[in-house]
Parts: sequence; structure tokens; C-alpha cells
Amino acid sequence: MPTFSHLTLPTKRLRLRPLCAADAPFIYALFTDAPFMRFGTTPPFSTMEQAQALIARDIQAMATGERLRLGIERLDDSSLIGICTLFNFDDPCRSAEIGYGLVSHAWGNGYMHEALIALLDFGFTELQLNRVEADIDPMNTDSAKSLERIGFTKEGHLRESCVVNGILTDSARYGLLHREWPHRQAAMVPV
Repeated sequence: MPTFSHLTLPTKRLRLRPLCAADAPFIYALFTDAPFMRFGTTPPFSTMEQAQALIARDIQAMATGERLRLGIERLDDSSLIGICTLFNFDDPCRSAEIGYGLVSHAWGNGYMHEALIALLDFGFTELQLNRVEADIDPMNTDSAKSLERIGFTKEGHLRESCVVNGILTDSARYGLLHREWPHRQAAMVPV
């Protein structure tokens, strides 16, 4: 895997970039945002040190190509509004998982759609991934709509497969293949 330490992905309204130590207040705010954390599989952060540790782990994982987590920065005001991630790379199968999230005040503006198109395009073209998977809480209908709008197909429903906020919950599994990507991307309506 290549290093992702200096990777930036521009879009019309956003810049996807690696997180840095100065982003800890945003990461803390994101991981304490109740609407964002509603479907999270980790408890909300309780200290700024947790945000600093997440960024430190990401810096190391990005340098080795283990994980690609980018902050989503709005161009018009340079504020971070979310994160998107490719992780669990399986080199022999040319696959990875995708994760993403926005602070709740940025919802409903098409930012995540724009960011995920850039991230997936990088994954399919530059990393030559064949498959990208997403695992979401089936109750998270907004996330399901986002995935389906991009072209993901729901492939399964796993009963009581994870814990969200201390409660056993189901998960829905989605997948998108490289061969589907050019067709899906060409058919997308601009935001």
C-alpha cells in the first residue's frame, strides 16, 4: 500500500485532507455530537486526549498505508465538517471498507455525497480496488440513502452483529464493485 500522509482530494466545494494535531478540537466535537454518535459503535469521547490519540493513530496508519482517513474541509470557510475513511484493506482481494460521518449541522447539503465520490474514485482508480463495502445500522436510513445514491447495493442483513451505545443491534452490509463504478458515476446527478 502507498503512503497517504500527503494525499488531498479536491472537489467542487470541499478539500479532503489528512488530519493533523490542530484538528483535535474538531474531532472531539464530532465524536461528542449526539446525532453523529447515534449510530456509532464506539462510545462518545469524554476527553480531548481521545481525539488527540485518534489523530496520532491515523497519522501513523496513513504513513504506512494501513488506513486512509481524510478530514472533509469546506472550501468557502476552511472549516472541517466531517471525515471519510477507507480501511480494512484486503490486498489479495483488492477490497476495502468505507466509513464516513459529518457533524450534524452540515447534514442535508450534499457534502458527504461529494466527498464519497472523490474518495471512491481514488479507491477504484488509484488504489485499483475491485470492491468497497459499507456496514451500517439498518435504522440509519440517511446513510443507506447516501450509499444507494452512489450506487452501493444492499447485500445482506446481519442480526445482532454489533453493539451501538451498549445495545446489540443489527447491521446492513452494502457493496460496490469497480466494474459498476464508471456506470454509476456517469449516471449521477450533480449536487
